[in-house]
Amino acid sequence: MLLYVHIPFCVRKCRYCSFASEVWQETEAEKNVRLILQEARSRVEEVTEPVETVYFGGGTPSLLPPALLRKLICGLSSIFSFNSVTEFTSEANPGTVQDEWLECASESGVNRLSIGVQSSIPALLATLGRIHTYPEAVTSVRMARKHGFGNINLDLIFGIPGQTVALWQETIEAVLDLKPEHLSVYGLIPEEGTPLYQDLENRRLFLPEPEEERSMYDLAICLLKREGLEQYEISNFSRAGFSCRHNIGYWTQKPYLGLGVSAASMLPLNTGTARFACRRRTNPCDLKSYEQYVTGNPAATRWEIIGPTDSRFETMMLGLRMNCGVDENAFYSMHGVTIESIWGDTLRRLAAGGLVEYRKPCWRLTRRGFDVQNSVLVELMD
Repeated sequence: MLLYVHIPFCVRKCRYCSFASEVWQETEAEKNVRLILQEARSRVEEVTEPVETVYFGGGTPSLLPPALLRKLICGLSSIFSFNSVTEFTSEANPGTVQDEWLECASESGVNRLSIGVQSSIPALLATLGRIHTYPEAVTSVRMARKHGFGNINLDLIFGIPGQTVALWQETIEAVLDLKPEHLSVYGLIPEEGTPLYQDLENRRLFLPEPEEERSMYDLAICLLKREGLEQYEISNFSRAGFSCRHNIGYWTQKPYLGLGVSAASMLPLNTGTARFACRRRTNPCDLKSYEQYVTGNPAATRWEIIGPTDSRFETMMLGLRMNCGVDENAFYSMHGVTIESIWGDTLRRLAAGGLVEYRKPCWRLTRRGFDVQNSVLVELMD
């Protein structure tokens, strides 16, 4: 079982961000922590397996005052028991990370940090609307090391308006000097309704050309591999033993419970058969609605039922994100049918086109297939 907790506060919303977040107010944060713990107590019976990983996302979890962070972690661990937790990640943003917060996080069981660096170039950080400078990001990593964190992920974005391959290489080389155990490398996706999207629509900004963006991705794969960071998923690279267990849990469809504003949950249905089906729901996406949900009638939130057919497709969709691909034996154990019986002809056709390959017992995307993953998935949907 995976546990996700959403902390919906930021100093200022980034210009590209479409996630649920609110401007930081300590009184609201205190209330939100109380509501998360209240929600947790009301849903404790949904956790039918030991909690293996915990992930605090946002928003900006590193904005929580140490006392409030400690209250949240202690409360959750008393409700669910964290005795079986092997990986406890918290996101943190440069410009908000403080010694006291890091000390509290470490003492409270957080053993992995995910720091949103995004770029080392001042102009690109401004385009994204980030509140930090790159030197502050460097300081955040060094402070985390001082407090004993030996598992640090750094988030980077490529395909930013105004970014060139040379500037991207400068960022990669800068962050590699920090010796991270893990890097998440995301292509920018302009989300409708964000200020950045509006600037692109109004032609005040321009995205790099598709070929230039592909060159950035190829460069990242090459440079990170050379430094011992192996790609294990479309956007994720790690040193041996440091892949993110929580995210791998999502991609392999482990059940997860989400607490807080906009948090999603996915829990299995006990159908009494070998065929996997699940139920899924998302919490309200603003503080006021979330408070009404928690203090009113939590059971009123509707679950969406994901039946066997859709679950099988999701297994392929999520599994093909990973370099290892989809294990046919694991697929059969989960769904009670074989990959061959559903997609055999389609997969052979895609393999003939150089988009997928079979390495017993796994089907996986080729390097070319990663570039056109959505097209592959469309074929599998038919």
